[in-house]
Amino acid sequence: MRYLFPVVVLGLAGLASAAEPTPSKLLVYIGTYTSKGGSEGIYRLELDLQTGKLSTPVLAGKSTNPSFLALHPNGKYLYAVGEISDFGKKSTGAISAFAIDDKGDLKLLNQQSSEGAGPCHVVVDKAGKFVFCANYGGGSCAVLPIDKDGKLGKATAAVQHKGSSVNPARQRQPHAHSINLDPANRFAFVADLGLDKVLVYRFDADKGTLTANDPPAASVQPGAGPRHFAFHPTGKFAYVINELNNTVTGFRYDADKGTLTEIESVTTLPADFKGTSYTAEVVVHPSGKFLYGSNRGHNSIAIFRIDPETGKLTATGHQGKGIKTPRNFAVDATGKFCLVASQDGGTVQVFRIDPSSGALEPTGEEVRIAMPVCVRFLAR
Repeated sequence: MRYLFPVVVLGLAGLASAAEPTPSKLLVYIGTYTSKGGSEGIYRLELDLQTGKLSTPVLAGKSTNPSFLALHPNGKYLYAVGEISDFGKKSTGAISAFAIDDKGDLKLLNQQSSEGAGPCHVVVDKAGKFVFCANYGGGSCAVLPIDKDGKLGKATAAVQHKGSSVNPARQRQPHAHSINLDPANRFAFVADLGLDKVLVYRFDADKGTLTANDPPAASVQPGAGPRHFAFHPTGKFAYVINELNNTVTGFRYDADKGTLTEIESVTTLPADFKGTSYTAEVVVHPSGKFLYGSNRGHNSIAIFRIDPETGKLTATGHQGKGIKTPRNFAVDATGKFCLVASQDGGTVQVFRIDPSSGALEPTGEEVRIAMPVCVRFLAR
C-alpha cells in the first residue's frame, strides 16, 4: 500500500482537503540519538486516530543521530539530519535521503553534506524540490536540491552566519537551530540561538538560493536564544520559542515583505517555578486556537490560547504527567492527539487534546524508544 501525503504539524498544519478521506491510522516516524541508550536510528509505529493507541515500535532504518526528520509532500521519501561533525573531508554533518516502502520501512538513497557541523533541523519546501537544513554547531544553513528519484544533490545555497550575543556560555558564536518556510514558499526563517535573531531569506524556488531579506532579521530580547519557529494557520502570525529565557515571542507577519513585527513575549513557565529549564519545541494547533511549547527541566508542555485578532497568547496551564526532557512533540492534522517524545525518559506518549480548551489529557498510552527526539506523521 502506498502512503498518501505527509501530515506534519510544525506550526503551520496541512489539513486534508474535503475530498480526502480521513485516515483511520497514521504512520509515525521517530528520530533519535544513537550515541547512547541503545537506539539504532529511525523508528516507525502506528497511531490509531480513533482510540489513540500506538503500535509496537519497529526499526525503520539505521542511521547515526537522525535527530530530526522531514517528509516529502508526496509521501515517498524521508529526509533526516545526521547530527555529526565528521561527514566527508571537512567538518560537516550529513543529510540522508530515504525511500519509504509499502510497509513504511526506509531504504537509504544517498547522503550529502549539510555544509556545516551538527545539523539539527530539516524541512522540505512546499513543492518538494528542495531540502533545507540548519547547522547548530556550524552556525549556518543550507539548501539541497531533490532529484526526481528522491536523492539529494549538492547544496545550491549555503549561508554562514556571523556574530554573537550576550550569554558567554551559549552565544559566543552563531547557532542556527531551525529553518522554516512561509506558507507561500517565498521566504525562509532561521532561528539562530547564538545571535538572538530570526534571520529572514528570500527563497528562489527555481534556483534553490537564499538572499538576505530587507530587513535581514527580526531580533528578540538579548540572551533569549531563539530555537524553533512556527506559523499560525492563517499566516498572519508567527511564533519563536526562546530556549535560554523560556519565552515565546509572537510576531505579526507581512507576507508580501517577509517581515516580522513583534507582538509580545510570554513565559512558558509557571510563576512559582524556581529550577533550571530550557524550552525546545513550539507547535500551533491546526485550528489556530492554541499554541504549545515544551519545557526541559520543568518537564512539561505549556499550553496557550491564541487571540485570533491580535495573535496574543494567554497561558492556560501545563501538562507534565510522565514527561521527562520533552525535546520535540507533534499534533496530528485532525487536532485530536499530541505525541510527546521524552528524550531522557525514553518514551513517546499520547495525549488527547480537548477541542474547547486545548488541554492535554493523558491517555495512558506510551511506547518505549531510546533517546527519542523527533515525531513526524504520515497518513496512509
